[in-house]
Amino acid sequence: MTDVTLTPPGGPADRIIDEDLREALSRRYLAYALSVITDRALPDVRDGLKPVQRRVLYAMREMRLNPENAARKCAKVVGEVMGGYHPHGDQSIYDTLVRMAQDFAQRYPLVDGQGNFGNIDGDNPAAMRYTEAKLTEAATLLLDGIDEDAVDFKPTYDGQDEEPVVLPTGFPNLLANGATGIAVGMATSIPPHNAAELIDACLLLLENPDASTEDLMNKAVQGPDFPTGGVIVESRASMLETYETGRGGIRLRAFWQKEDLGQGKYQIVVTQIPYQVKKADLVEQLAELIENKKAPLLGDVRDESAEDVRLVLEPKSRNVEAEVLMESLFKLSDLENRFSVNLNVLDARGTPGVMGLKQVLRAFLDHRRVVLVRRARHRLAKIEARLHILDGLLIAYLNLDEVIRIVRYEDEPKQKLIEAFDLSDLQADAILNTRLRQLARLEEMELRREHADLAEERDGITAMLASDKAQWKLVGAGLKHTLSIVGANTTLGKRRSIFADAPDIDTEAALEAMIVREPITVILSERGWIRAAKGRVEDPSELKFKEGDKLEFLVPAETTDKLLIFASDGRFFTLACDKLPGARGHGEPLRLMIDLDDKVGLVDVFVHRPGGRRVLASKEGYGFILPEDEAIAFRRAGKQVLNAGSKGALVSLPLVGDHLAVIGDNGKILVFPAAELPEMPRGKGVKLQTYREGGLRDALVFDETAGMSTVDASGRTRLWDNWREFLGKRAGAGKLAPKGWPANKRFRPK
Repeated sequence: MTDVTLTPPGGPADRIIDEDLREALSRRYLAYALSVITDRALPDVRDGLKPVQRRVLYAMREMRLNPENAARKCAKVVGEVMGGYHPHGDQSIYDTLVRMAQDFAQRYPLVDGQGNFGNIDGDNPAAMRYTEAKLTEAATLLLDGIDEDAVDFKPTYDGQDEEPVVLPTGFPNLLANGATGIAVGMATSIPPHNAAELIDACLLLLENPDASTEDLMNKAVQGPDFPTGGVIVESRASMLETYETGRGGIRLRAFWQKEDLGQGKYQIVVTQIPYQVKKADLVEQLAELIENKKAPLLGDVRDESAEDVRLVLEPKSRNVEAEVLMESLFKLSDLENRFSVNLNVLDARGTPGVMGLKQVLRAFLDHRRVVLVRRARHRLAKIEARLHILDGLLIAYLNLDEVIRIVRYEDEPKQKLIEAFDLSDLQADAILNTRLRQLARLEEMELRREHADLAEERDGITAMLASDKAQWKLVGAGLKHTLSIVGANTTLGKRRSIFADAPDIDTEAALEAMIVREPITVILSERGWIRAAKGRVEDPSELKFKEGDKLEFLVPAETTDKLLIFASDGRFFTLACDKLPGARGHGEPLRLMIDLDDKVGLVDVFVHRPGGRRVLASKEGYGFILPEDEAIAFRRAGKQVLNAGSKGALVSLPLVGDHLAVIGDNGKILVFPAAELPEMPRGKGVKLQTYREGGLRDALVFDETAGMSTVDASGRTRLWDNWREFLGKRAGAGKLAPKGWPANKRFRPK
């Protein structure tokens, strides 16, 4: 008998799907990306909330955690949100709740937290089992009307309940509280704003729908308003472009004041720091600047903060101006930062896109109108239902004796009432449920008064629903009403960030003024070890180097100078001479101070002369005149100035004459006026000399009156009176060098 193995139905074989792996991965990743974009990272333009934030607020409302009620444990709130609405980790829900309660993170906190909810130093909040929370007045503005069919609802993740798609939103929360988020392939970064200014902008749009972004800024929205205050130093033109395009950045500085200590001494007190900067990290950063001697004007930093921020900065010397000290620290530390603006949001249809200020406010107003109309229709239905009941009750009062007779003697009073007075089931039930004491004359008068009031309200709502103008007027009235909570006259609504222009202060000159001016000699060895010896080195032969190393560059300088280093790849590097290592040892490797590959050589090392000019040239025979000021760059990566080509840079000469002499590998010399070279900040330059093969060997700048001279390997100088024989036009081939020319075919020994 042959054994037969049968695969049961629903086994592994039935679950195998024959599908192209690339298509399967692409489809699944696209679904994941869309989920992250729409359900996690980007806020809705209408209420400014992400799904998790919306779910937390709605769950807290369902728990009746209103401002006037007692707070509940955050663990209870997190459990309700996770169990009913948000099927994700409890920590992510708690982090969201905590952020909505932090007054240094939210311009208008939506959660009133009790307990340790973290601080501006960056300390973590207490565990959710210790903290308590309830809604704030601002949160109630977002939720107002949610029970009146103001917004759509959708099933929760398990289908057992419903959650709102969007909140009614009584004020422009998206811009008021801002938002940040990173999705797949896109991100959002929206700074907080002043709600009163946003409402003024909305009212302006209602009055003049054609108002431009510039009009909104001139008459309402001054700019961002950060929870931690600070000074915004971004230009008006830059902010206008940001608000028009939805992309840009905002420069924000700490707010500081100068405190006089007497006898010419003072200290700086910082009371507001930039948004999203941790105070403890900022203090540590400033201390490191002092320790590493990168902030020579700053003497000490202390954190004297209690409930309010108070950072004390002491200058190195009483002679240091406070403005100069702060400008230097703004460049070196997070006392100034740049908040990136990217108004990337989901529109009413759930489509992501970048919007400008006017588009965002317009979308909010459209949402408020929809909410208004839906609430009005909901109220109208309630009124119609009540009027229907009142009509039946009034009929009963007009025929009270007959109604009493039917109720007392008929076997089926409800049916008899319907037939006798042409009533509906609801009206008949209302009459039968009426108590005897409500049959009084005064009660009838009260019903007639209620009927008249409701009829008047119904007519008003009906007229409003038929008029666009009336609807927009009510939208504006509702926004004005919210000013009682978030208006500029309230403690919560008062503007915190101020605007100022950054002072034009030459901090580098101030820093140089603090450096003692002394002569030094910069010593750079062949293997790249650099040091600075005090005074002048008269006899280089006495200098000592590591075994196998020797002198490459010897540059007289002063401690206040800037040292420029020209590499063969065409980059310039800048070092401050006062920061160079001393000459007690062999110095330090230059390549640890700058990003220079071992394969890249050094062409020249010299002291920067403000206003000076130099001739740069590559081995390929191209060059130009460079203003030395264009070479300054204190970045480790340096500054790319000369496009040196595959053969690299060769020449860096100070322009101290009116003629340029060049000689190629072929031994031909060409002399032409230096005026034929263009002056450029960077580039490849123009052709200096033409070669059939080889390239540029050397170059020399000289003055016509002094003549052209060369120096041989032994150091002897020879003046060439016949240099005019080699005079020609730039890019010419030149003539062979005369007899007696140095054998290395150069003007100077290398």
